Amino acid sequence: MTPNRGAVLGPLTAGTLAAAVEELAARDPDLAGIVARHGPPPLWDRPPGFGSLLHIILEQQVSLASAQAAFDRLRAVADPLAPAGFLSLADADLLPIGFSRQKARYGRALAIALDSGMLDLDGLDDLDDAAVHDALQTIPGIGPWTSTIYLLMVLGRPDVWPAGDIALAESVGTVKGLGRRPDTAEMADLGEAWRPWRSVAARLFWLDYLARRGRAG
Repeated sequence: MTPNRGAVLGPLTAGTLAAAVEELAARDPDLAGIVARHGPPPLWDRPPGFGSLLHIILEQQVSLASAQAAFDRLRAVADPLAPAGFLSLADADLLPIGFSRQKARYGRALAIALDSGMLDLDGLDDLDDAAVHDALQTIPGIGPWTSTIYLLMVLGRPDVWPAGDIALAESVGTVKGLGRRPDTAEMADLGEAWRPWRSVAARLFWLDYLARRGRAG
């Protein structure tokens, strides 16, 4: 993945999403097929802040349903969900919620960084994609996948590509008739075809992935 440097692009809106879907469908018959089968994808936007980034950390290497269930349980015991409140929870509180010990450490590192002012999530709006990656990845447990999903779903950047996302790779392999799941390097190369709307292409492939599993709604 090559982060954008320079101008800050986005966020996507319903209007720009629709225009991007139309452009991508005109350029790529396989993406046009997704639109024909399922319609345009949702924005799948999330609110900025600690809660959404913590939710994305929970989604690392588990199903979306499992992460959502854990996040719902967390909100039930920490309302409102804020760094200080999260830091008051011990491992004994977090493990039954669905945090592994590793993800509990990641959550605390994030909460401490926000509580101390070391990380300013509000200030990310003004940074280009590469600088957002740099800022988020100073926090233990936040790597390229997590920072890319935050850029894509929370900041609404139009041209980021989570090349390491397994569901996305599964969908690309299926839709493109590859007969296998492309690896991260291949995904990065394939993604170049959908600039400057790689975030929208990702939404289309995810939509097809979910629809094939009866979960598009």
